[in-house]
Amino acid sequence: MAALPQISEAEFEVMKIVWKYAPINTNEITERLTKTTAWSPKTIQTLIKRLVNKGVLSYEKQSRVFVYTPLVDENEYIGQESNSFLKRFYDGNISKMLSAYLENDKLSETEIDTLRSLLSRGSQKGDD
Repeated sequence: MAALPQISEAEFEVMKIVWKYAPINTNEITERLTKTTAWSPKTIQTLIKRLVNKGVLSYEKQSRVFVYTPLVDENEYIGQESNSFLKRFYDGNISKMLSAYLENDKLSETEIDTLRSLLSRGSQKGDD
């Protein structure tokens, strides 16, 4: 699998909207992001253009608006970023990462219960 393009935090905010609502036009993206950010419409259009140039978004013109569709799968991108983070900060060792979170009280009881459930499911798959 080829590495996916790197995108900034701001570009990721745009992608979250596109992943959730695609196909989506420029006006809809702008409307949603101006409700949750202090960005101007011009800034949002610049971010969209960058994502197109990086090959993360495709578009087609429908009458007078551009409609965007993601070219990168959300789960695939998040998986790549998670692996990169894990390698960079924890030498690829997920146990080290979880230990750091637990030692610094970064996980709630609910999150710990969720992890237990996920680990239990994972170990059951190995038994199949």
